Amino acid sequence: MAAERPVTRRRFVAGVGVAGIGAMAGCTTNPNLGNTNGGVADGSSETLSGAINIAGSSTVFPLAKAIAVAFQNNHSNVEVSLSSTGTGGGFENFFCQGKTDFNNASRSIGDGERKRCQDNGVEPLELRVATDAVTVVVNNDADWVDCMTVEELRQIWEPNGAKQWSDVRSEWPDEPINLYGAADTSGTFDYFTESIVGEEGKHRDDYQATEKDNTIIQGVSGDRYAMGYLGFAYYQSNQDAVKAVAIDDGNGCVVPSIDTAKRGDYQPLSRPLFTYVSKAALKKPQVASFARFFVEQSTNEQIVTEQVGYVPNTDKEMNQQLTKLDKAIESVQQQ
Repeated sequence: MAAERPVTRRRFVAGVGVAGIGAMAGCTTNPNLGNTNGGVADGSSETLSGAINIAGSSTVFPLAKAIAVAFQNNHSNVEVSLSSTGTGGGFENFFCQGKTDFNNASRSIGDGERKRCQDNGVEPLELRVATDAVTVVVNNDADWVDCMTVEELRQIWEPNGAKQWSDVRSEWPDEPINLYGAADTSGTFDYFTESIVGEEGKHRDDYQATEKDNTIIQGVSGDRYAMGYLGFAYYQSNQDAVKAVAIDDGNGCVVPSIDTAKRGDYQPLSRPLFTYVSKAALKKPQVASFARFFVEQSTNEQIVTEQVGYVPNTDKEMNQQLTKLDKAIESVQQQ
């Protein structure tokens, strides 16, 4: 997937599947955002310039977009290119090839991906930026289902899984289950498969696979017998269009929400979200500044929760990530 046109203070063209940035930019008025320079000594808003290139997870995309807009309010001479390519697609085609400074990820980097990065001289630094609640959605008129067990979801999503709703529960409709979900280049695909089916990569292939979460919303909202899964932020911004299914992992039905994810009650589909930065790219002041700004704002409830729809980092988590990042910045900038 080609990189998008640069983000500037006057123009923000980001990746696919998300509404325009204008309204979002209007929401970034938190006074706490006004004076940060990302913690880099030579990164003042007057002097910081250059390019930042970001690809990766469609789940992290709306958060990265909101952070980029807030960053642009302070650093109008920095150009940010942001693409939604999927976690795996970003690692494979951009980040580990040395083409991007950051790769957003809805799962941890895999051993094979880390090896490809290493082979190309790219050393990734993992930064946790939020927590997500992967959400199973059905049509608003699917009045027979409000809660499903993990085992019932496994029956549907495993290879050669259930074809009809009645295959799962006999009292459910004798109608096909029409499925929408993440493409296999997506970290959401990997996390959902491992959490629900129980084995990485073991996911049925007869479904509508896409990197565009809005396609999942559109497909499920238009078909009474459809089901899909996606990141919570996309559900939260489309709550009128589809219905979220509560999950029972053996301790009763729990609906996906900011609160249930924060408490750790929404299992097994609560997961950390990351951005990875190339350590070598931290030599560039604008990259180091943006990385620091991203981590600092990971506790900002206005952006992370109210604006985007994820659980923010705690102060402790933020400080742990910031300590790790500052050590990396200091190390590369002394070279």
